[in-house]
Amino acid sequence: MRKTLLTSLALCAALVFAADARAQGAPPAYGETINLEQAKKAADAAEAEMKKNNWTMAISIVGPSGDLVYFRKLDNTQYGSIAIAHHKAKAAAIFKRPTKVFEDRIAAGGAGLTALTLDGIIASEGGVVITVGGKIIGAMGCSGGTGQQDGVACTAGANALK
Repeated sequence: MRKTLLTSLALCAALVFAADARAQGAPPAYGETINLEQAKKAADAAEAEMKKNNWTMAISIVGPSGDLVYFRKLDNTQYGSIAIAHHKAKAAAIFKRPTKVFEDRIAAGGAGLTALTLDGIIASEGGVVITVGGKIIGAMGCSGGTGQQDGVACTAGANALK
């Protein structure tokens, strides 16, 4: 019974994400992994946004596979944000979408709750995909503020490479 329920939930989750991908158009393909120079440029832009707003956060930048490329933490950032920033970046990279998508799906309830059964999901804004030349080269995760603040800071970082 439990195996059947888990299989049904996984199938529902796959259908939900397939419908989401069709509605949004196919996500971009993966490209070359973000390099250190690009990662530092993105982190610098995110940090500038954080400092402008007096936010203390952790910044994690990963390649398309979710592997860590670069990390930075501003002084006085809560320690819990270190792991959360990496989790957000990794989820955005491996699922090819911002983590805000998962937050919205779960908040809507119903079939969107099946996202909770997928390994690696984090339903909190602040993980964004980094694209260059129409290809995903990595993702960035920010943590330490509200979800919305995390999203603003990481979006500023990702946009620095466009």
